[in-house]
Amino acid sequence: MARTPTTPPAIPETSREDDVLIREIDEAVREDAVYDFMRNHGVKVLGVVLLGLAGLGGYMIWDHYAERGLEQQSETLVGALDYADQGDFKTAAEKVAPLLGDDNTPGARTAARFVQASAAIEAGDNAKASGIYRQIVADADAPPALRDLARIRDVTINYDRMKPADVIAQLGPLAKTGNPYLGSAGELVAMAHLEAGDRTQAGKVFAAIAADESQPESLRSRARQMAGLMGVDAVVDVDKLLKEQGVTDEPAPAAASATNAGANAAPVAAQ
Repeated sequence: MARTPTTPPAIPETSREDDVLIREIDEAVREDAVYDFMRNHGVKVLGVVLLGLAGLGGYMIWDHYAERGLEQQSETLVGALDYADQGDFKTAAEKVAPLLGDDNTPGARTAARFVQASAAIEAGDNAKASGIYRQIVADADAPPALRDLARIRDVTINYDRMKPADVIAQLGPLAKTGNPYLGSAGELVAMAHLEAGDRTQAGKVFAAIAADESQPESLRSRARQMAGLMGVDAVVDVDKLLKEQGVTDEPAPAAASATNAGANAAPVAAQ
């Protein structure tokens, strides 16, 4: 006998009022959680926010004054160089005096020292200028290129009182192919080798200067002649050298010249 199917009991649906109540309870729980978090950690969060804002504000203020300071240093240097161009090195040295402090940028401080060294040389005080150049060389924060330039200037004004070996020791590393100061340092080093009796090494340095196309042509020409006197051939490309010297006409071959001379001589003999 078949059993009569029965309908399962209906599941009661959540009323609309219950949904509203659940949402209100959920919101209250969230509010309590936020309140508890702010009560326990609010001061810390606020402190971190304020610290961040203070740091940002401090950086903006520092950046503003740093930029303003750089502009003032540049204006001071430009003004000093204007006086130097006019031959008034004394005023130029006075204007850059405020840039010598450690609170200035290394570049500005080094440039100010160069101006003061030039003023000392103009006044005939080479000893003072030499001392300033040595300050630049000893300043680890100064740009390396300017330190090398100061070393060359120092040796230049003291060359007559220095031993050749000292000149070579100080400027030898700069008298190398590829170094931007090859021309300036190389001439001094080559002359020091020459005074020390080493004509071969002097000729090599002169030849290196002559081969460096980045050097002024007047310097290369002088170095080429000096290398030739030392027995070193510094002419790499003869045709190119002739073009640079403005010699474009090719000389007549020796055999042709001899033939022409003989042909011209024959009629004279016949006469």
